[in-house]
Amino acid sequence: MGCTNCSYDNNGTPKGCGDKGHCSSGSCNKRNTYDWINTLELEDPMEFNMVEVSFKKGSRKEFFIKKDHLQCDTGDMVLVESSSGYDVGRVSLSGDLVRLQMKKKRVGEDRVTLSIIRKANERDLEKLDEARSLEKQAMVQARAISRSLGLDMKVGDVEFQGDKRKATFYYTADGRVDFRELVRSYAKEFKVKIEMRQIGARQESARIGGIGACGRELCCSTWLSDFKSVSTTAARYQNISINQTKLSGQCGRLKCCLNYELDSYVDALEDFPRKADHIKTKKGRASLIKTNIFKGLLYYSYDDPMLRGPMVALPKQRVKDIQEMNKAGEYPGDLLDVEAILKQEQEKSANVEFADVTGDIVLPETKKRRKGNHKNKRKGKSDSRNPQGKRPSGKGGDAKSGNNNNKSNKGPSPKGKKSSNSPKSEGGKKRSPQRNNRNKKNNSKGDSNKGEAPKSDSKS
Repeated sequence: MGCTNCSYDNNGTPKGCGDKGHCSSGSCNKRNTYDWINTLELEDPMEFNMVEVSFKKGSRKEFFIKKDHLQCDTGDMVLVESSSGYDVGRVSLSGDLVRLQMKKKRVGEDRVTLSIIRKANERDLEKLDEARSLEKQAMVQARAISRSLGLDMKVGDVEFQGDKRKATFYYTADGRVDFRELVRSYAKEFKVKIEMRQIGARQESARIGGIGACGRELCCSTWLSDFKSVSTTAARYQNISINQTKLSGQCGRLKCCLNYELDSYVDALEDFPRKADHIKTKKGRASLIKTNIFKGLLYYSYDDPMLRGPMVALPKQRVKDIQEMNKAGEYPGDLLDVEAILKQEQEKSANVEFADVTGDIVLPETKKRRKGNHKNKRKGKSDSRNPQGKRPSGKGGDAKSGNNNNKSNKGPSPKGKKSSNSPKSEGGKKRSPQRNNRNKKNNSKGDSNKGEAPKSDSKS
């Protein structure tokens, strides 16, 4: 077992509880009980002389007399008396809790006649393991024999006694079964004392165990000890659709959990109006579609196909008022009381008061960002380069064009390569015609400056 509260070893594997049947999750033992008095380690001067012993991991529990000279606590493996031979089980309860358990199961002290012999030793435990290993194969053979005899029954579980002298076969059947010939066949096949015990479908699922639709272990195999009858009226009270496949559990019967919340639904339905399947208005008759029990709402729809539309949710008090009006021969104009709804809205709006929060709430100042075009950003960059807003003039216009012109003046360009004066730049991108025109203007200005320079020198 690797439960959530179990410790782990160095390799990371869960240690588990050692299959002692007292795991905190209860999954190691069916219908597990917690002996909280034994955990306190208190001495009881007037200890109860009876104990509860569980067999086959809680599948069967019985009460035994504990003798004074014998010392056994909860969780010890003991050897107990049986009708034929002896059996090996585990003490599941001891002390005063046994008295309460016997009172719950309605078992009198005078009915308990068998007692504990001693604590089980290693040989007894080995023999018990051998008996448990024979049970699965015995169940398969028992089912085959019953089918060959044509008996309408199902063998659900087999339990061997600790001394392997007796085997109990648990079976389910719709009626009585004549298994006299079956017992002879079983005795001849298994060569032990045979006991046939008929159980119900719920008891069978409790012995076998399993996982329910909720994702947890079955209630009957973990904590539920008494089974109550479940009918479809419990599903009708809770407004659950009568679907046999969804309402039935692992045992094939109706789920026991349908009775868990039945009382709360019955208490909530006491305030609902009676015989409210149909109500009448001036527009026509309306029929009840569904109810929301815990919210106290009833959903109605008009029977007239011309007025049929979305369902109207009515409070249970409104339905009671309409029923009283119908009894008096009066019919409301509509399902909903529009005037009452308007009055409620007016009252709500009148109760709303506005407070002056000037100065209490201060909004943070937000800086507005100016949206500019891409051209303005480019102009701003050129302005940052030259404060006058003009590009520096030179022999070739700007610096890049000047460098290109200087390179072109060094010599003719090789064949197969374009010169730098082409509209494409070194990166292969085309220059815009506006920029080329601008470069031409700058070049013309540069040429004019070249001609004016010697004049200034002659004057000087």
